[in-house]
Amino acid sequence: MDWIINFDKELLLTLNGIHTPFFDYFMFTISGKEVWLLLYLTIIAVIGNKYGWKQGGAIVLAMILTIVLSDQITSGIMKPFFERFRPSRDPDLSNLVHIVNNYRGGKYGFASSHAANTFALAVFSILFFKHKPLAVFMLFWAVMVSYSRIYLGVHYTGDILVGAIIGATVGAVIYGVYRKYIEPKFNEQVTEKCTMLTTNSIVVIGVTIFLTLLLAAKTMI
Repeated sequence: MDWIINFDKELLLTLNGIHTPFFDYFMFTISGKEVWLLLYLTIIAVIGNKYGWKQGGAIVLAMILTIVLSDQITSGIMKPFFERFRPSRDPDLSNLVHIVNNYRGGKYGFASSHAANTFALAVFSILFFKHKPLAVFMLFWAVMVSYSRIYLGVHYTGDILVGAIIGATVGAVIYGVYRKYIEPKFNEQVTEKCTMLTTNSIVVIGVTIFLTLLLAAKTMI
């Protein structure tokens, strides 16, 4: 077990040691929750537009449950149980870690709730929409947000991998429960409406946010 922990620390220092002012801004920003609010609202709007607000509400609640459950497993159970210091809080490592804007996160970091939450939403969305461009974007989004936590020095790679596995599992399980027990209760036929608000809208909004942040980061140099 010791060699795994040591390898995790060495890998963290290697990845965290690759940094520039450009990515300091970019990674710090995408790690935040507020910047993705428009993406979340777009997902809700697309679901409501396609399924109506009755069935759409049930779908959104399933998504919220997915995120809440993955967050509680990682932050509510695992972090206080394992009590593994974040790299930014580890007395033996904190002086070697690159910190951005003096952000160090909470005391413990195993497992990553950022990774769990993003992968939970990504997997649920991929299984639900079955839309290839959206699947590619959601996976890219989850990976980038998760990697930003390593870049910022607040999570080890192991924290991220375990969090991602937990989130993906929760997303798949909740989707399965929705399909088996919730979806059959709605007998209304889904009607496609003549509107520009489609699944592609989620991809467009998400990519636009990424490009905007990249341009903003470029101006910071």
